[in-house]
Amino acid sequence: MRYVYKTMNMGATKPDTYTEVQENLATIAKALGHPARISILQELGNQQSCQCGLLAESMGLAQSTVSQHLKELKHAGIIEGSIDDSRVCYCLSSEKLNDLIVFLSQFVKNEI
Repeated sequence: MRYVYKTMNMGATKPDTYTEVQENLATIAKALGHPARISILQELGNQQSCQCGLLAESMGLAQSTVSQHLKELKHAGIIEGSIDDSRVCYCLSSEKLNDLIVFLSQFVKNEI
């Protein structure tokens, strides 16, 4: 049997092998796979919203580094960005985080 592979954000996979929920969770898990990103999420949770430069300053990281981490978190849908005085202001995506909590709860209870 010959498999045709499709390329996704996570690499090559067999078509229809994984559900959309599994693919979304894997994207989120990848985004959460760096301690700097966890730190960013904690900062955003404490401050409700923040700009990249302020995050970089509070974390002691280069602004370009924080910007790359924000890009990954935004791609996964964990954070959102809105323009505020010509700068992007980031905040947690409550909807996506709630979806993650529900999924993990169901997963732990073997309801999936």
